[in-house]
Amino acid sequence: MTRIFFTTDVHGSERCYRKFLNAAKFYRADVLILGGDITGKLLVPIVERSDGTYEASVFGERTVFAKDKLAETRRTLQDAGQYSFVTTEAGLSELKADRTKEEAVFNGAMAEVIRSWVKLTEEKLKGTAVKCYVSPGNDDRLELDSELVDSGQFVNPENRVVELDGGFEMITLGYANPTPWKSPREVSEGKLGEMIKALASKVDRPEDAVYNLHVPPVNTELDKAPAVSRDFTYVKEGLGVKVIHAGSSAVRKAIEVHAPLLGLHGHIHESKGFARIGRTLCLNPGSEYSDGVLRGALVNLQPGKGGVHDFVLTSG
Repeated sequence: MTRIFFTTDVHGSERCYRKFLNAAKFYRADVLILGGDITGKLLVPIVERSDGTYEASVFGERTVFAKDKLAETRRTLQDAGQYSFVTTEAGLSELKADRTKEEAVFNGAMAEVIRSWVKLTEEKLKGTAVKCYVSPGNDDRLELDSELVDSGQFVNPENRVVELDGGFEMITLGYANPTPWKSPREVSEGKLGEMIKALASKVDRPEDAVYNLHVPPVNTELDKAPAVSRDFTYVKEGLGVKVIHAGSSAVRKAIEVHAPLLGLHGHIHESKGFARIGRTLCLNPGSEYSDGVLRGALVNLQPGKGGVHDFVLTSG
């Protein structure tokens, strides 16, 4: 039996990543998979004031604190997936006036965290047979790919075929169909279908394959999302919010055609659940990264003709 622990969409949360690594021992998993959207979305400036105190917006509230609280405040932000940097009023004004410099600081903060995660992975899993597969998703900037390099226990499986414990082959793709947010890794449904087809053609045993595709298949319980307008506000329907199917037709077609053993998906945080497309079990554990909650899926795979023995969606 091969036991997989899968999670996704941790969006820079230090707490969630540490829980992810601890899942190997806690759940006795043979394989760890983090399926995309690993970086955060917010950069918080912490301004050093003339009186030696610091000021920052912590979860939307203006907060002033002493130097001895600086490390703790930065940890609190990072646990929720928010990057921070220390600057002065003059430095902050300079950044606001130069978009290029601001982007460089943001990229630097993300790269620093990724490097620390690679190092932490090696430390935590040293001496074990557990492999940790971490790949980018549609929200992750292309400039950060150079930080996601294979390093012992840490493997970036993006856009290739890797063999998991037990002989199962896995393909991975973090790209998405178009979204209202125009994220870094978005392509048309046609292009997405071509990319998946190219990967699928390299699989020797499709019936035992795992498809680690960040976007869920369209028209399932895994791709229900609130509709947003052009100004990024929710679209109302009746007394609530309109819900649409935001998954990918290309992903669904690939699963229907190739009938892999297992589909691992994320992207849409609200759609925790599972679905069957033919023989394929598709899972989306959902995401609550901002609260430090790690949602996951624990799957037991049986080599040979056993397939998916059982699975459970987890939260902790």
